Amino acid sequence: MNPVLVVAVTVLLSVTVLLALARMVLGPALLDRLVATELLLATMISAVGAEAAVHRRATTLPVLVVLALLGFLGSVALVRFAAGEES
Repeated sequence: MNPVLVVAVTVLLSVTVLLALARMVLGPALLDRLVATELLLATMISAVGAEAAVHRRATTLPVLVVLALLGFLGSVALVRFAAGEES
């Protein structure tokens, strides 16, 4: 794989992680922090997928599925918690 492409993807994912962490720390509301957490998880899934593509591995697919399911269930649980807190 092209090393320039690998560096570009790494830089973009790193910038995304830094921005998500900044939103998690500076977010004025709980829902801002929740969206930043979801963005961080999506970035982690993207990084694992990019690593699998670079090294041509299909064995990381179950890891990606589990991360996606955990992210979905976690976001639903946190939204239900936040909705109960506001009302």
